[in-house]
Amino acid sequence: MQLLLFTKLFLGKSIEEIAETGADLGFDGIDLLVRNGHQVSPDDPAGIRPAVERLKAAGLSVPMATTDITDPAGQDTEAIFAALAEAGIATARLGYWKYDPATGYRAIFDRARRDLDALAEIAGKTGIALTIQLHGDTIHGSGAQTAALLAGHDGSVLGAYADPGNQTVQDGREDWRFTLDILGPWLTTLGVKNGGWFPAGLARTGQREWHSDWLGLAEGMVPWDRIIRQLVATGFDGILTLHSHYEVPYEQVIDQTRSDLHYVRRLIAEGGAQA
Repeated sequence: MQLLLFTKLFLGKSIEEIAETGADLGFDGIDLLVRNGHQVSPDDPAGIRPAVERLKAAGLSVPMATTDITDPAGQDTEAIFAALAEAGIATARLGYWKYDPATGYRAIFDRARRDLDALAEIAGKTGIALTIQLHGDTIHGSGAQTAALLAGHDGSVLGAYADPGNQTVQDGREDWRFTLDILGPWLTTLGVKNGGWFPAGLARTGQREWHSDWLGLAEGMVPWDRIIRQLVATGFDGILTLHSHYEVPYEQVIDQTRSDLHYVRRLIAEGGAQA
C-alpha cells in the first residue's frame, strides 16, 4: 500500500512547503490537489509537471492527483489528463455528481453514466486511470451507489475510491465490510480520515440535533484497525491517501498528521504480522 498525503491542508503554502513537510513526515508520496486557489490550477495544466518534479526531488512519489472534473466536454479536461500523464501521475480522482431532489436520481444517474463513459475514453487515450470518491451530497455516497455507476467498467480504467470517514460524517453510511466487498472489482484507493457525531441541543420541536466533526484516526467512529487488518489480509496494494481536515492551527494539523501516519503504519505492520 502507498501512503499519500493529500495536499488540501496546504492552502496558501508553497509547493516547496509541501515537499519539505511531506518528506519530513515520512509519507511515501503525494495526492496532489489540482484546484483553483491551490498550488496547481486546472487553468494552467502546464504547471503540473514542475510541481511534480519538485515533489519528486524531495523523494516523494506523485502517483495520484485530485481533480474536480466531471464534464468530458470541458475545454481543459483532455489537457489536464494529458498533463497528468506527462508528469507521470497514473491516477486522477474525478469530481462529484451531486444529488438534486428537484432533478431526481434517475436523470442525474443517466447523465453521470454518459459522462463517465466519455471520461474513461479520454483517459484511456492519455494512459491514466480515473477513480470516483465516495462523498456526501452525491449519487455516489455509498458503496452500493458507486457500484451502480461503475457497473460494466474496467476497474483498471475507472475505479472506486472508498472513504469510510466521509461515510461516517456525511450520508452514505453502510457496513464497511459491505463497502469493500461490493466495490472489490474496482477498489483502487481509500481516503483515510476519521470523525464522529455529537449532540448539538434540541430543536424547538423537541427533536434532538446532532453535528459531526473530524477526529484523529484512532479517535473517531471508523474502525481503522479492523479495516486495515482486512486490507492486509486481502492483499490490497492500492493507495491510502490521508486527509487532514482538522480545523485547528496549522502546526497542530501537522502534528496530528504525523500521529495519524504513524498509526496507519503500525496497523499495517501488525496486520502483516498477523497474516
